[in-house]
Amino acid sequence: MSKRFVIALVMALALAAPAAAQQRPLVTEDPETIGAGLILFEGGFDVQRDVFYPVSGLEGNLLRAPVLGLSFGVSSIAELQIDGGLYNRLSVTGREPAPLSSMLDFTGDKTSDVEDIVVATKIRLLSETPGRPALGVRFATKLPNASNENGLGLDTTDFYGTILIGKTVQSIRMVGNAGLGILGDPTRGDRQGDVLQYGVSVARAVRQGLEIVGEINGRFQPTEDEDAPPGTDSRAAMRVGGRFTHRTVRLDTGVILGMTSRDPGFGFTAGLTWVFRGFSVP
Repeated sequence: MSKRFVIALVMALALAAPAAAQQRPLVTEDPETIGAGLILFEGGFDVQRDVFYPVSGLEGNLLRAPVLGLSFGVSSIAELQIDGGLYNRLSVTGREPAPLSSMLDFTGDKTSDVEDIVVATKIRLLSETPGRPALGVRFATKLPNASNENGLGLDTTDFYGTILIGKTVQSIRMVGNAGLGILGDPTRGDRQGDVLQYGVSVARAVRQGLEIVGEINGRFQPTEDEDAPPGTDSRAAMRVGGRFTHRTVRLDTGVILGMTSRDPGFGFTAGLTWVFRGFSVP
């Protein structure tokens, strides 16, 4: 998988054109905000194969559709983000004993639920200049919308704090994320799991409006697996794809390659993003 990712990036870096700081199909956050009074709407779908849920013990192929996101430019340096989804469906291919497998409440080989909603605030602290990168911070809270009875949720509230850095060099946009995640224990209300969040992405414009993008994004659990709260284990995935922007609309597509046994063996994502003037900022 690492060789595939490197080959894709090398192909992208062999071409030249100006790059823009954009989001989908990547999940690594850019420190640049969308701008005062603007609203960003994004929607799409994911198909992921061989996904494993260690808390419910379910394994299968996952469909997420639609995956939705809204961002509001509350000032020139800050934005409010709301992300989630209406429908997650897992076609179950296997089951294993797990901490909450006894709570499963569905019949057949399919289970579905909504996506957990994430509410976040992103603030750009420093603008990018020729001699320094842009710097920002993002604070996010994941709400427990998906239920553990369906096997797709944890019923925990999680908090994330992340430092964002980004720099454009000629036609290449490079972004890095590093931070801390405080994840609730789905089996005990008096315990939490602390993880290190990270992400590195590269975007290369190959012609007017067209970019090739790639990233590695995940989290690292420093505690030994047997001591870490269930559901807080290390995760990581690579994404390689492309996006095409025309005026205020951008189309994107990409593949997902899991780097741990919990992540999908292979996945595909596609969607669109629309930015428009929504309100006036006093």
